[in-house]
Amino acid sequence: MASHEQTYRAGETKGRAEEKTGQTIESMKDKAQTAKDKASGMAQQTTGSAGEKTQSAKDKASDTAQSVKEKASGTAQSAKEKASGTAQSAKEKAMGAAQVTREKAAEMTEAAKETAQAGKEKTGGFLQQTGEQVKSMAQGATDAVKHAFGMAETDEDNPNTTNTNTNTRKI
Repeated sequence: MASHEQTYRAGETKGRAEEKTGQTIESMKDKAQTAKDKASGMAQQTTGSAGEKTQSAKDKASDTAQSVKEKASGTAQSAKEKASGTAQSAKEKAMGAAQVTREKAAEMTEAAKETAQAGKEKTGGFLQQTGEQVKSMAQGATDAVKHAFGMAETDEDNPNTTNTNTNTRKI
């Protein structure tokens, strides 16, 4: 039969083990939150960058279209004054150039959207993987502490675990 002092020490040891387990779990939670915050920041940064590139591409396309339109108008006016046949030809060329510019702007906008989407998907996968790793590490730490203090499940309780400690004493 265990003495009062042995029972007291066993209780203290159990209390310390539970406290350390709690601290370890809190530490893992903090690390997971930090990783989540970092990944979220990266996702926002990627999204912002893609939005800026898209806007820049739109602005450039608009400026180019405006420039082309102004040049075409000037050429058309000059051509009208010289001859109506030349004016018609210049107008058709200007409209074709504007169409090409619009198509290029649409392609650039689509490419920027795809880049932003890829960044967003990559960040989501990173968060999920980090969460799974933290969860696995916390479970491993809990199992190790249980095993170290003889609180691990035995083969009779759980067929998926192996009990390598056959000399366990119950207090």
